[in-house]
Amino acid sequence: MKELISVLKNRDYRLLWSGSVVSLIGDGATWTALAWLAITIGNAGSVAVMAVCYTMPIILGGTVIGPLMDRLSRRFLLVADSLLRAVVIGIVPVFALTGNLELWHLYVTAGVYGLLKIVPLAVVPTLVPELVEKRALHSATALESIAYGAAGMAGPAIGGVLIAVFDAPTVLILDALTYLVFAGCVLAIKAPLAAPEGNTSMSLKQSFGWKPVFALFKRDDVLVWTTVSFALFNATVGMIRVVIPWLVVEQLHAGAGTLGIVLGIANSGALIGAFLSGVVKPTDRQMLRVGVLQLIGGLGLLFLFGPQVWMILLGLMILEFVSTPMTVSAQVLRLARIPADIRGRTMTFMRTLLQSTSPAGSALAGPMLLAGLFAPLLVIAALSTSAPAAFVAWKYRRRSFADELGLNDPVPEKEEAKAAAS
Repeated sequence: MKELISVLKNRDYRLLWSGSVVSLIGDGATWTALAWLAITIGNAGSVAVMAVCYTMPIILGGTVIGPLMDRLSRRFLLVADSLLRAVVIGIVPVFALTGNLELWHLYVTAGVYGLLKIVPLAVVPTLVPELVEKRALHSATALESIAYGAAGMAGPAIGGVLIAVFDAPTVLILDALTYLVFAGCVLAIKAPLAAPEGNTSMSLKQSFGWKPVFALFKRDDVLVWTTVSFALFNATVGMIRVVIPWLVVEQLHAGAGTLGIVLGIANSGALIGAFLSGVVKPTDRQMLRVGVLQLIGGLGLLFLFGPQVWMILLGLMILEFVSTPMTVSAQVLRLARIPADIRGRTMTFMRTLLQSTSPAGSALAGPMLLAGLFAPLLVIAALSTSAPAAFVAWKYRRRSFADELGLNDPVPEKEEAKAAAS
């Protein structure tokens, strides 16, 4: 915990992190609002379509915007993204207030959100090594996951409560304001947040293309297998994104408040896992840890077969709990292995691939639920998570990553004490 607090003393990182937290909470509340509008105007199939719209455009966004990550100012990218999405989210309440809101409006809004989501997903972690020292990288990465965990828990719950007290359009107005807060925090950061040094002086082809990223993946099996296993994990997340509203409405026969509570409780597992990630140190068997954690998450989904609410919540919490420490463990390793001059493109490429499998899972879940195939869907979800995890754990069970993670580097405080004693 002391390490986490120490990182937050860094003013620039604190601004980036706190702005992200506010924006992510707004995103969590927005998904609850959009899901509720979709399932009340339409049905489970409508939620599935919107979930696809919410996530699939990230493929196009990553392809088009990704190469710009190492060419343009990261400050410009984050601020432009925030302002544009604030406008798009804010349009939905206008249609609702005038009585003209239709399902396709929700789909378009979710589509624009998905198109631009790659910007903060790729830029924020890319900036971390530039704002904090190497020995603080693990704690800073854990804090990013804590932000996602806290927002995942608080955002949906806040959204559900606000929908019950006011209405869904009000939630969307508040989310639009959170984007403006994030933009203000980014503008207040003193660090230049420029493109990597040297890239702007290169030819457009040199600093713009994907070729260096593909070459890196060709020679780095760790990046390949973390991407493959996490992509399948996210496919499961896409399935569960549709399953949860369906369970609340069809099985629990409850309303928006219950949906928000269920999402909040489930996502509390991610927050607990995030705090654990900040306390647990990196290990020389980092990839083995990643595989074991993901395997536990896949097996935890079997609790969703339980007829009782507490079993369903437990299964969801286990999935969310392991997702954060396994993400932090893999992320620290990735950042240590990716060269700085292509970090933006590489992170964009990886996160685009990872996010693109979520809509595939959602697209599969909708028709299967409508056809009454909940049990087969759950088996597919469990296998897509646990099978690749078991392979990764076996493949890297003896491989050490101590040197790459700096575990063999001298601790500055101990070196200073040793020098003083001599």
